[in-house]
Amino acid sequence: MAEQMGDNKKHTSGQDASVKRPDVPIHKPRDSLLSNSSGFNNYRGFLNLCIVLLAMSSSRLVLENLIKYGIIMDPIKWFSVFLQDPYSWPNFTLLILLNGFILYAFWLEKLMLKAYIQERTMTVLVTLNVMTVFIFPVIVILYYKPNPVGSFASLGTYSIAFLKLISYAAVNKWCRDAQSSTSKKSKKSANSSDDSLSRNSPRRHSTPQPRKRVTNRRRSEGSNEEANGEQAELVEYPNNLTLNDMCYFMMVPTLCYELNFPRTKRIRKRFLIRRIIELVFLVQLCLCLVQQWIVPTVLNALAPFTSLDTKRMLERVLKLAVPNHICWLIFFYSFFHSWLNVLGEVTKFADRNFYQDWWNAETISYFWKNWNIPVHKWCLRHLYFPLRSKGVDQQKAQIIVFLVSAIFHEYLVSIPLQMFRLWAFGGMLAQLPLVKLTSKVKGHWGNVLVWLSLIIGQPVAVLMYFHDYYVMHAAINVNGTSTTP
Repeated sequence: MAEQMGDNKKHTSGQDASVKRPDVPIHKPRDSLLSNSSGFNNYRGFLNLCIVLLAMSSSRLVLENLIKYGIIMDPIKWFSVFLQDPYSWPNFTLLILLNGFILYAFWLEKLMLKAYIQERTMTVLVTLNVMTVFIFPVIVILYYKPNPVGSFASLGTYSIAFLKLISYAAVNKWCRDAQSSTSKKSKKSANSSDDSLSRNSPRRHSTPQPRKRVTNRRRSEGSNEEANGEQAELVEYPNNLTLNDMCYFMMVPTLCYELNFPRTKRIRKRFLIRRIIELVFLVQLCLCLVQQWIVPTVLNALAPFTSLDTKRMLERVLKLAVPNHICWLIFFYSFFHSWLNVLGEVTKFADRNFYQDWWNAETISYFWKNWNIPVHKWCLRHLYFPLRSKGVDQQKAQIIVFLVSAIFHEYLVSIPLQMFRLWAFGGMLAQLPLVKLTSKVKGHWGNVLVWLSLIIGQPVAVLMYFHDYYVMHAAINVNGTSTTP
């Protein structure tokens, strides 16, 4: 106790001495805030500064564009292009004819249910149908040469139908297989019970058990509820083979078929109106940005790409990167959030998981898994897992999925433009080494690499395709003058 009191007296006397120092000390050992050892991590002001600088830089680009080109955007021009061009109507005809392939797929399922055809014949007919859906629009577009924008829309619709028809046929086959195995088990159990009954009481005969129906129970808990709160009855195979069920599947915003989709109780009118307003506004905004910003930049990039001027090519790519990426972000929000939610709300489809936080992706693989959830689910369910079940190792299965994705990217770009340059295909294959690179880097710098691949990679592909498209449709000399045919 005496020692503690002595220490306290020394401490108090030390404090009194420091207070009574004539120089009034105000310094103590401290690290600078920007040092890692300081422990300070609140840099919100710098984030606000970056936002202000970005806004000022973007404003300057807008003013520069208006001063140089004037107001050249015309929203009505997009509609006049389709209405005045008679060769744009084949795309509308394609969309009407698509219903025939859908009805044919439904008819095949009915024939299979009534045992008019065998399983092998069914597989051949389904394969021919889906391959026709994939090839038929290509033949029409290459023959009639319609408007590229309309061709892209019709090809996109056919691609969605292609994936949906594969899922529809696959799930119904799974149900038939499960039903067949269940009936075989019930027959075996019935035969064994017959044998035991015949031994015990020969005059008694067992009644065959009714065939069990297959039910797809993969749905959200409590999603199939009626307005009165009671749980709706699950649809069982083959009760799902109705025209209404087929049409509903073709309308809902998913590529994977189920017998029982999660459903909402009602349509939220205010939510639906907001999404429609967003969709109309963002589509018009994107079209105006393309007319006012992207088209002049791309046209001015033709001469450097023709003369292979490396410095000017790089300058054009960087100049195109900003408006191209803005349009890409607008497309993502308008399609994956606005449009798919409109479809989901109208059809009362409850699973609105159309995307995840891909913007936080630290690896390329995480980005591709989360930016387009409907396609990712389809690839897992009908491509990746079947390959894995057949003994294909994980890396080869992933490469095959990337190859299929690359083929579809090239399919959606080359066919509408009516030329084959494989830039989209090569760009998708270039993702494979980036997958390995970002998987090793990860973290903050991994996210930076993901953003760079998105911001820089797309403008390069756009310029390459536009350059080749323009060369095909115009005579360009080295001096930069052009003569349209």
